[in-house]
Amino acid sequence: MILADYFRSERDATWDIAKQCGVTSGVIRLPEDGDFDLSDASHWQTVYKRFTDFGITPVVIEPMPNEVHDHIKAGDAKRDESIERVIKMFPIMRSLHIDTICFNWMAHIGWLRTSSNYPERGGAHVTEFNMSDFKPTGAKITANTLWQNYEYFIKAVIPEAEKYGIKLALHPDDPPVPRLGDVERIMISKANIKKAVYDILPSDSLGITMCQANYHIMGEDLEQTIKDFADKIYLIHFRNTTGVPNHFRETFHDNGDLDMAKLMRTYIENGVNVPIRVDHVPTLAGEHSTLPGYDALGRLFAIGYLKGILDSIERM
Repeated sequence: MILADYFRSERDATWDIAKQCGVTSGVIRLPEDGDFDLSDASHWQTVYKRFTDFGITPVVIEPMPNEVHDHIKAGDAKRDESIERVIKMFPIMRSLHIDTICFNWMAHIGWLRTSSNYPERGGAHVTEFNMSDFKPTGAKITANTLWQNYEYFIKAVIPEAEKYGIKLALHPDDPPVPRLGDVERIMISKANIKKAVYDILPSDSLGITMCQANYHIMGEDLEQTIKDFADKIYLIHFRNTTGVPNHFRETFHDNGDLDMAKLMRTYIENGVNVPIRVDHVPTLAGEHSTLPGYDALGRLFAIGYLKGILDSIERM
């Protein structure tokens, strides 16, 4: 496994903690300040150098930049120009040896929680989703439209991704529920994701982000899912949780429903050797949360826990 972590484009405390924990590979978020041009190689090189000067080698882009991705998922008037901008990313990524993009298919409403202060062990706070607390946004899209937009997108970009050896890793919907108000969702089951990455356009450039807690919340058998998708797993989100689709919460990585060590053995036994990063950590005592689930101190525990599992299995 390639031990990585998630890095915002500007340095903050999470950069230092990851490096102090021994992380040297980065799943990076590109700047979203309006000055960054996705098609300008010099802009990418500036960001890339910022990381490498710090000792982190970028290996994955996450997420696909919202300035293009939102139009593509919704299928609006800016879809085609946005797809062209995505395609222009590929040769630049190749030149920097970044070969993977994590993307999702959640139109209008992305990753969603209804609370960020659910009490966890020792008074730590975690994020929670409770459908009864969800307030509709007024946006609308149907499952049929989402599938049409998805097929349009991958048929446009995957042939271009193949030319440059770029891999697109599809993240499941989070929460994995069929609808949020009038916004329907489609990447909510193993069967639907199999359709998305195997059936519509088979390609080595199209696979998945194994956000393992999402598949568990869906009710899928995680070990079997890993085995079935082993050749398509291009990125792992190492995350634990408890609950059901309409009501679940995050947990400390050692305190949820998932047997994390057993899952790690399953990845390794099935030949999965890809970037892996911790995800959705608790907010710990003394922290003022700026982005619940992505605070600094919780990552310290989570990365150490992940490293311990990796070392114990890989050295057996």
